[in-house]
Amino acid sequence: MMFGFLNNDTPWFAQKSFGYGAGPPIVWQGWALLAAHVAVMLGLGLLLRDQPVALVGAVLTAAFLPMPLYAARTAGGWAWRTGRGK
Repeated sequence: MMFGFLNNDTPWFAQKSFGYGAGPPIVWQGWALLAAHVAVMLGLGLLLRDQPVALVGAVLTAAFLPMPLYAARTAGGWAWRTGRGK
């Protein structure tokens, strides 16, 4: 299968010690997703720099669209963490 790496249960991101969300990438798939996400955000910024209304809409959409994938691939899932224990 061409995209077999999407079907395994290996986490791509570490859990955060403090706060909510994903921590740093821990495997190449996490780094690739993060790099692609940053590239899309920068590309939209450059492409739409003269159209502020379209820029805001596109950047907000691109910022939140991959969040379910980040959440699904974070070790331990997303939960509020205070840094006290695991």
